[in-house]
Amino acid sequence: MADHNLDSLDPMAFTRLIPTRESHFAAAEARIPADYPANRLAAALHPAYQHLVVSEVKAETKDSRVYTLVPDGDMGCTSLAYFDAGQYLCVYIEEGSVVTQRPYSILSSPRDSLCGFYKICVKAVEGGFVSNHILENWCVGTKVRTSAPLGEFTYEPLRDCENVVAVCGGSGITPILSLAKAIAEGTEELSLTVLYGSRLEESIICRQELDILSEKCENIKVVYVLSHEEKEGYERGFITASKIKKYAPEGKYSLFMCGPEAMYKSLEGELSGLSLERKQVRREVQSECFAPAPDSPVSVNITVKAHGELKTVAASGKDTILRALEKAGVAAPSHCRGGECGYCRSRLVSGKVYIPEGLDMRRLADSRYGYIHPCCSFPLTDIEIEVFPKR
Repeated sequence: MADHNLDSLDPMAFTRLIPTRESHFAAAEARIPADYPANRLAAALHPAYQHLVVSEVKAETKDSRVYTLVPDGDMGCTSLAYFDAGQYLCVYIEEGSVVTQRPYSILSSPRDSLCGFYKICVKAVEGGFVSNHILENWCVGTKVRTSAPLGEFTYEPLRDCENVVAVCGGSGITPILSLAKAIAEGTEELSLTVLYGSRLEESIICRQELDILSEKCENIKVVYVLSHEEKEGYERGFITASKIKKYAPEGKYSLFMCGPEAMYKSLEGELSGLSLERKQVRREVQSECFAPAPDSPVSVNITVKAHGELKTVAASGKDTILRALEKAGVAAPSHCRGGECGYCRSRLVSGKVYIPEGLDMRRLADSRYGYIHPCCSFPLTDIEIEVFPKR
């Protein structure tokens, strides 16, 4: 008998078995009733999509708004999926030939979903396609399609310390605000210290809610840090290791970070001074807040196999593969847009790509057999990929 090892196997052979397997399932006699309780529960907690409608719009700062989303009864949606504080919704946008998705953290409390609403905050981004589209077009009555709640930026007692220090910047406060609400309501049991960095006092998002929570709940403390303004009652400058040490509780604590890439970069050299274990540092990857390789080509061709069809599109090496496909009108699956969830996983048939440091979160087998996450991969040459449609 010939020797076999992993290198001798064709991973695509297993993929080709899927249609055969599904045909056997379809032909088999149904053994589990469609209304089986476990199936109903799974559908309620993890729907493929949620059809929602905007019920309220609130101006939060001069460049951000909070949108309240409720079930769209006209589309058959009668309730919302429950979530853990820190998770996000992937919002689907269709504008002309462009079909795209963006993740937005839920800033309301998990209990609010049981009361029939989510809240998300959308902040204007210079040159941002989706954020600006939402701010210009969404109003009361706008119909919205989203994913179920997703993401791993959540508190886990088996891993995280009882004390958490959250470092936030800009709209990065939203998942932490949800966590603070869950603490105040008794859904989560931990002590939370928030260091929230903003350029100016007027750019602080959800200031009133944060102040009320910190006043009413002894387990929540909020410190505001202004980088471009000096005012009494605020820390001045940027969030540093010394500021974290100043306000961190005694003993062990977990560090949760959520904000723009500039904040992460400024903290990179600071973390070594905090003497934290790797598992004590949690970072939410903001969508597409990373840069291409310095020597990225000006133009490349991307040949993509999707939905059984081959299509070649012209692209810039400065765009991620996912962004390039969306600009060309190719509907490619995505959720987190930060390399983490693997929903956009595709096969690199040929060519070379660049993945920024810290964003290669592929399984070892995927890395070995040529699978990539297009949301955080940049083309270095002409490439061919195979995109797998999702249900």
